[in-house]
Amino acid sequence: MKTSVSTNSPPEVGATLQRLRLARGLTLEDLSRIAGVSKSMLSQIEREKANPTIAITWRLANALGVQIGELLSNAVKTVETIRVLDAHETPTLPGDHAGYILRILGPMELAGKYEWYELTLAPAGELASQAHDPGTSEHLTVLHGSMELEVGASKKKIKTGGTARYPADQQHVIRNLGKTEAKALLVVIHR
Repeated sequence: MKTSVSTNSPPEVGATLQRLRLARGLTLEDLSRIAGVSKSMLSQIEREKANPTIAITWRLANALGVQIGELLSNAVKTVETIRVLDAHETPTLPGDHAGYILRILGPMELAGKYEWYELTLAPAGELASQAHDPGTSEHLTVLHGSMELEVGASKKKIKTGGTARYPADQQHVIRNLGKTEAKALLVVIHR
């Protein structure tokens, strides 16, 4: 696809960023949280009051699930029939201090409705979550290793291949009590 971007001026990242953000149903606050970029900086970029650094552009592209070049292009893209994200393009929420890595597998436009993640827990790692909105449920399928799930006062162990379904509108913790890394798929359904 040919683009008609002038080489004499920087690309208008703001308009493209806003178009992509709105197409995914994200607020500035949502994108700020996912990309790790301040809400005020995002607002300035969208209003063309600031140009993002390469690092910020990379974070935004990852958070939106697009190639960095798409943010820098003023051309309107045609919709692809099949969109493949390489591993390095999948947004990741590192919880190094707690021993987890959460890869965001679901598209950003479904955030707040349906979300799915790949959860990796180091030995003794845990993902502790506050209560989500009323009616929210989670579905945890262990792919490798085993995990302990604590929801309210209940605790259950889930082995490889097992799936736990539970209310996520109360505090809950997923732990790896094993001596090796554990991995699971985590699906969150908001009501």
